[in-house]
Amino acid sequence: MHVHFGIDQLLELNPTWKKERIGMITNEAATTNQGEASRKKLQEAGFNLVKLFSPEHGLSATGADGEAMHDGIDELTDLPIISLYGKKLAPGEEDLYELDLLLFDVPDIGVRFYTYLSTLTYALEACAAAGKRIIVLDRPNPISGNMELVEGPYLEETAASFIGRWPMPVRHSCTLGELARYFNASRQIGAELEIIPCINWNREMFQPNWGSAFVPTSPAIQSFQSMLLYPGLCLFEATNLNEGRGTDFAFQAVGAPWLINNKAIAAQLNSLMNEDLHTEAIVYLPTTHQYAGEQCRGLRFMVKDPGGFKPVFFGMLLLKMIKDSYPRDFSWHTYKTSVNPNGQKHLDKLLGIPNAEALYEQPFPEFLRRITQLTATPSWKKEVTDCLLY
Repeated sequence: MHVHFGIDQLLELNPTWKKERIGMITNEAATTNQGEASRKKLQEAGFNLVKLFSPEHGLSATGADGEAMHDGIDELTDLPIISLYGKKLAPGEEDLYELDLLLFDVPDIGVRFYTYLSTLTYALEACAAAGKRIIVLDRPNPISGNMELVEGPYLEETAASFIGRWPMPVRHSCTLGELARYFNASRQIGAELEIIPCINWNREMFQPNWGSAFVPTSPAIQSFQSMLLYPGLCLFEATNLNEGRGTDFAFQAVGAPWLINNKAIAAQLNSLMNEDLHTEAIVYLPTTHQYAGEQCRGLRFMVKDPGGFKPVFFGMLLLKMIKDSYPRDFSWHTYKTSVNPNGQKHLDKLLGIPNAEALYEQPFPEFLRRITQLTATPSWKKEVTDCLLY
């Protein structure tokens, strides 16, 4: 039985607001379960779309990571596009003035620092301030809604940024519709919010179970394996290792020219994690990003058991193993983006904890104890229970 997304449900309805002036936050990755662009299908069905808004990576969902996007015209619908990842992060009062309501249809991958969630939170605030209705066309969480797979760290307010605005774990096991309900209530935003839910989805499902083709959600998320590993391997953005960018296996590998004992690390990981994860020692040549054009020795990963694998714990552990094994070669790096122009404290922002680099100076037993504590988030399920839809 195929999962129907919020957009599929809406197309079967004939809502009273169909002819009202509608704005839509969306991108090319937002499709029906048949792979058709949401915005075009709504236009063809007679919905009065007058304006589009795009998140990070632009409407095409192919813009470079962290690069400011510009306003434009959508070739598919001939509608104006207002970028929410450039000069501003939220729709302005002038943008919402001529609208009656705002639709949100952007696919998430279930991770706090994947920025489409932040765009949703800004939209909630903007609609509340302007007195406009916001309707979220919900989508399943591709790495499941299983609350047993939730992983921290839980964001501390002092480490808040665009890649983590408010307290929540890294892997949240919620849909964006559920998080919209949760933050609208817990942050007392007070937006007039409606969720059009998915049908036939349950919390144990992963993306391959939906009965629809995989759609890349951004340039570096090109496969389901990338989605599964991203919550942990994204931490390597804050280091001088390549995280598979510039290859066709981004966020499925890490590497550097100096990672000369990659075979030994691969053997160690296979011994430790054989049931959940397979690690292969590889040599590769990134075409872009860190070490572009340089031969990297690396580790490529394949998750064997999505229902048992804990990517954040794994990513934190792998980073510690490499840092301790290569003390002369490893270093922390800045990661410059449109929302963090100096690139400072990127690890703090990803993990959501201040002074995160100091964690990696601890002796290994103490480090292991600490990350076990940090990644455990027993309170999250209770906090969000009233807002869950499935």
